[in-house]
Amino acid sequence: MTPSADHATHPVPSDAAASRAGAAPAAAAGTDPVSPSLMLRRRIAAPPAKVFDAWTRPEQLARWWGPHDTEATSAELDVRVGGRFFIRFSMKGGDEHGVGGRYLEVVPAERLVFDWAWQSTPERRSLVTLRFAPDGDGTLLTLVHERFFDEKARDGHEHGWTQCLDRLAEVFA
Repeated sequence: MTPSADHATHPVPSDAAASRAGAAPAAAAGTDPVSPSLMLRRRIAAPPAKVFDAWTRPEQLARWWGPHDTEATSAELDVRVGGRFFIRFSMKGGDEHGVGGRYLEVVPAERLVFDWAWQSTPERRSLVTLRFAPDGDGTLLTLVHERFFDEKARDGHEHGWTQCLDRLAEVFA
């Protein structure tokens, strides 16, 4: 079955996003009281437990992580509330990028919430929520990324996450 995608970008009130994460309001991260966010949905042809494992096991994550023409070079995942993660990947042209954060909520096969910051801009923390819902013999994966610094950051992440989810769907195709 081919994966289906649903894309939406929308602002989320920063105080609401921050209170859900137990953090300071996101308005401190940017200049606007409403921080940009995005939501992507993708049907994956595997049960929720397997899709969850693809996000939480380093050897599985390395198979699909990053936009097209990238390769995950390392993935350190301490998947527990308060645990940290750091993923490094290289682009086809040789540039390397690293991203990390800490897990805020871990509910196996249902929900994964973590904060997110690029190694190059650690002061720009955002929030990622993944929901894994059974959908017939597959999973409806919903990714919400909120508290972006600005719309440009949101747009770049939308492009990257879309390609990441394409690659994840291909693993289970």
